[in-house]
Amino acid sequence: MIPLKYIRENREIVEKSLSAKRVDFDLDVLLENDSKWRILLKNCEDLKSTRNSVSKEIAKLKSQGADCDDKILYMKEVSSKIKESDRELSDIEKRINNDLLYIPNIIHDSVPIGKTEEDNVVIREYGEKPTFDFEVKDHLKISEKLNLLDMPRGAKISGSGFPLYVGRGAKLERSLISFMLDQHTDNGYTELFPPFLSNQNTTQVTGQLPKFEEDMYYIDRDDLYCIPTAEVPITSYYKNETLLESELPKKFTAYSACFRREAGSYGKDTKGLLRLHQFNKVELVKFVSPKDSYSELELLLNDAEKILQLLNLHYRVVELNSSDLSFSAAKCYDIEVWSPAEEKYLEVSSCSNFEAFQAQRGNIRFRDNENKLQHVHTLNGSGVATPRLMVSILENYQDKNGFVAIPQVLQKYFNEKIIK
Repeated sequence: MIPLKYIRENREIVEKSLSAKRVDFDLDVLLENDSKWRILLKNCEDLKSTRNSVSKEIAKLKSQGADCDDKILYMKEVSSKIKESDRELSDIEKRINNDLLYIPNIIHDSVPIGKTEEDNVVIREYGEKPTFDFEVKDHLKISEKLNLLDMPRGAKISGSGFPLYVGRGAKLERSLISFMLDQHTDNGYTELFPPFLSNQNTTQVTGQLPKFEEDMYYIDRDDLYCIPTAEVPITSYYKNETLLESELPKKFTAYSACFRREAGSYGKDTKGLLRLHQFNKVELVKFVSPKDSYSELELLLNDAEKILQLLNLHYRVVELNSSDLSFSAAKCYDIEVWSPAEEKYLEVSSCSNFEAFQAQRGNIRFRDNENKLQHVHTLNGSGVATPRLMVSILENYQDKNGFVAIPQVLQKYFNEKIIK
């Protein structure tokens, strides 16, 4: 959340960031309400001061046996005005706090300004695009032949967009998750196994609510949301807590199922595993000191890239332009893996720095070496999401017979070298 004081004092910066993120928000209304609130607060405080003074006068007059009926009547009038002012203050404060929840994070100075996805910047590529001397099959044809995935029965059970992994398809999915968790814990991350449901405040901390409520699955009876990513519960791990600077950075990894309505994705490619309502992902989350947050972002990106390097998959790293940044991100890199059958890159990870945006919402602070309180900076990245990773593995490791070789790093988990 952007502090109101910052918006008041840095309106031009906020407006530029809103424009760069292509977000339509009327700052005039917010700042007008802020001005009204501060004037009303001053008036209310003056009335309370008057009430206190009159109360002392009444007490003095009573002790002297003097008539104080006029003073009592006046104090009642003042008290009535105070109650009315308190109600107005509360109403305006609610409007202000609600509006603040719809203002996205300020973009970092290094973020390229753009208007469309085409304005994203390719930072680097790893490996070469594979070549084949036979007709490449897509992941659905491979899965059908090897009985790895049953989308029709998944749809029968839950609806479209809910995959059903079968036999060695399920085993390969589990192997991927175990491999990624082991890799990240070996790299210094603490593993968590978080709840898959979160309350409203937890979901608000990361910025999913209130702006993206239509994309979330909601359980009305219990007032709980199905998490869209493990970032949501992990970021609230230290909610309303204070850390020491010497404890930072804190690094966590977690597997979770992820649930997304994908309300804004109509018309996009939804074939097979390319776009789902439920999918699996291993997440990386960091709590860091502000002075280290951008160097920590690069390290986080490297940790996510390492997964694809160990799987020997061709990918590229893309720096997102301002219009493509998420609501909460100040800066973000996407990692996109190559799909031979689709002949395009598929996003498997986003690595973001949220700076203090989420920590301010969650009241997550640290005491620095000078004993001053600051908000931590939070970072997160997919380390990585499995559906499109599965697509890339099946397509890149296929042979002319339609069999699939198992990447070497997965063989100890899968206990086979090839799926026939």
